[in-house]
Amino acid sequence: MTAVTVRGLNLFYGQRQILRQVELTVAVGEFLVIIGPNGTGKTSLLKAMAGLLPAAGEVLILGQPLASYGRRKLARELAVVPQLTPSDFPFTVAETVLMGRSPHLSLLELEGAEDHRLARQAMEFTEVAHLANRHLDELSGGERQRVTIARAICQGPRVILLDEPTASLDPAHQVRIMDLLEQLRRQQGMTVIMVSHDLNLAAMYGGRLALMHEGRISAVGCPAEVLTVDRLEACYGCRMEVVRTQPGGLLRVHPLAAGQTG
Repeated sequence: MTAVTVRGLNLFYGQRQILRQVELTVAVGEFLVIIGPNGTGKTSLLKAMAGLLPAAGEVLILGQPLASYGRRKLARELAVVPQLTPSDFPFTVAETVLMGRSPHLSLLELEGAEDHRLARQAMEFTEVAHLANRHLDELSGGERQRVTIARAICQGPRVILLDEPTASLDPAHQVRIMDLLEQLRRQQGMTVIMVSHDLNLAAMYGGRLALMHEGRISAVGCPAEVLTVDRLEACYGCRMEVVRTQPGGLLRVHPLAAGQTG
């Protein structure tokens, strides 16, 4: 079974077409990173997958049409982590993470012992348990992002969509977040689909990359297949250098300044 299937997806903002006949299949347990220049439709594609933007075409979640899911049922299978986590959210870390259980509760039902256990487990997994009684406005950006991921984990989804989860974080926090996502995929079998501007992080962690250009997916494959000089220069409109750190090692992508040689 595939986790997410996108077929013939088109999306317009007014008269402007954002997505153009997008086709994509993501396997269960895969780590897929969507990359591409600004304004090429990456976040719009992620939102369309989650049902947050009305798009023409078809989206299947775990083999079922997105339209067949109610909001609560979808939230039990799919969680979304936005790019920006508000710092003025007037709740503690524990309260915020526990909100992830709401799709599993009836309208007036209170969280029970099992819900609290799952929330503690999610906080421990993301290493924010020691912050349980702190408010979000007391946390750093990296800590807030881990709390948001903990809330998503607490939903118990099989698919997690993330929009630039490492944006504005320093390199140490970026690696911690990416290690956490890989651990989710490896230990819990979760399907991870994320948008990233960081080509090097994408190369380090993505099992497959989907490169978007002008509203279309121009290439899908492993990092070595997608991150080629010709393809990147055509998409980003600047000169690029792609090197391996060592034989069989990681790919590193560097833009080149005018007059600079690779």
